[in-house]
Amino acid sequence: VLVGLGSGLLNTGLFHVIQRAYEHAPAATVNLAGTFFGVGCLATSVLVAGTYYVYTVGSILFFLALIPAFFAISYAKFRFPAEPFAQTLSLRAALADFKKPAAVLFALLLFFQFGNEWAIAGWLPLFLVQRLGISPSVSLWLLALYWTALLVGRLTAQAILPRVSHGKFLLASVLSAWFGCTVLGLTNNVFGATVGILFTGGGFASVYPLVVERIGHRFPYYHPGLYNGIFSLALTGGLLAPATLGWFAERWGVGVVMFLPFLGTGMVVLLLAALWVEAKLSALAAGKPSGPAL
Repeated sequence: VLVGLGSGLLNTGLFHVIQRAYEHAPAATVNLAGTFFGVGCLATSVLVAGTYYVYTVGSILFFLALIPAFFAISYAKFRFPAEPFAQTLSLRAALADFKKPAAVLFALLLFFQFGNEWAIAGWLPLFLVQRLGISPSVSLWLLALYWTALLVGRLTAQAILPRVSHGKFLLASVLSAWFGCTVLGLTNNVFGATVGILFTGGGFASVYPLVVERIGHRFPYYHPGLYNGIFSLALTGGLLAPATLGWFAERWGVGVVMFLPFLGTGMVVLLLAALWVEAKLSALAAGKPSGPAL
């Protein structure tokens, strides 16, 4: 409970702090935040994998607790600028925007996408241990490989999106994710698991940059409350998906773990298509271009 409360407060605070950076470069700011999040996940996986047989679980958790403790002390000594941020939108207007179809679709899309990514991340080590009989340390290294594929794929996608058709790129990404989940669900060896992890992570990677680009175009202004609401719902999806998989695994076995992300990827495609339609209709109603097409 304390970890959840702390994460929620941190999330809210960060959306206030990045306001000026977002106003300068919306898509780059949110992409950079996602990149740092991926780096943190990768670093944590490597740390736990490398120390699994050296320290106890309690010791590893203590080392992990030192990281937020360091930043807490640093932020306590840091003095933020006294001048107020320029408020371009009232809280009431931001909350009204959160009820609009575009904001709801963005929130739902990130809800399912975070659920897909975190379902794999939360269950991959246990899944590999039970299905392949490998050691926990090796399974954690494979988890680090998953975060690496996701991070590298995301950076690559951000670089090539302006040069490729978004629709074709999304189709290739979805097929990659579906293929990866299928391979992971059927494999009985480490090589197959590695291939499945690379295809799954690479397939998931492009969705976040695509969504961020659409958000930056659809909501060019910035209000911390609006973005905190969208990403709080996304984080909820990321937390609920592994818990839901636990219920499924208890009933039908650990093999079902790859089934939920497979279906979730299809839901993400449908929501991206719905966002494209909503953007076209909004542009027609306003008489202006709808922005980058999927």
